[in-house]
Amino acid sequence: MKISLFITCFNDTLFPGTGRATVRLLERLGHTVEFPEEQTCCGQMHFNTGYQREALSLIRRFVQIFGQAEVVVAPSASCVGMVREVYALATEWFGDHKLLAEVRTLAPRVYELSEFLVHRLGLEDVGAYYPHRVTYHPTCHSLRFLHVGDAPLRLLRAVRGLELVELPGAQECCGFGGTFAVKNADTSLAMLSEKVRNVLETHAEVCAAADNSCLMQIGGALHRQRAGVRPVHLAEILASTEEDFI
Repeated sequence: MKISLFITCFNDTLFPGTGRATVRLLERLGHTVEFPEEQTCCGQMHFNTGYQREALSLIRRFVQIFGQAEVVVAPSASCVGMVREVYALATEWFGDHKLLAEVRTLAPRVYELSEFLVHRLGLEDVGAYYPHRVTYHPTCHSLRFLHVGDAPLRLLRAVRGLELVELPGAQECCGFGGTFAVKNADTSLAMLSEKVRNVLETHAEVCAAADNSCLMQIGGALHRQRAGVRPVHLAEILASTEEDFI
């Protein structure tokens, strides 16, 4: 299958290793991955902070770039949630019926990585090896927008050498929420503190998630506390093999 990688601006700028891991994983599974270099932001940041008209321009650009793709995969539940759940709403608001039709055609072909592997390809064991004790934080967008269910957990359980530990209060938000963490810093910090306490209760070496935005939030607190727990994106775990640990 030919897969178009939507890396997201957040990963491209701050976490390029996640994109490389996604490509490595998908190619190992026998797929061809193409990376449209002209891609930019999905528009979520603009839309959520009151710049809906500016977001519409980015929606139009996304459709122009990925409109002919057989399938689009991204290592971000947050950005995929924007495409699948908000694009149609936004274009309808502005009465752009041509763009709305294009969005409705494209959106079902856009997947978050774990749902693509489990729900589209029917895979759980992707040949990964990762000898660490891991806990998993299910991000809000993966739970409430995309409804990926236990797809990430099924993938992690099949990783050889990995010990998966249940995270207490897993479905509670980490407090990031994009600009929420800036505009409501005290509330965000309280939510983050509870999340970090729960992570530490697991005695895990690694905290995994499907969104680097949440991992940046959680990882920052873990680093400040010198907790010794590393934030690692799900893609990087699934891309690992025994050769990486020799």
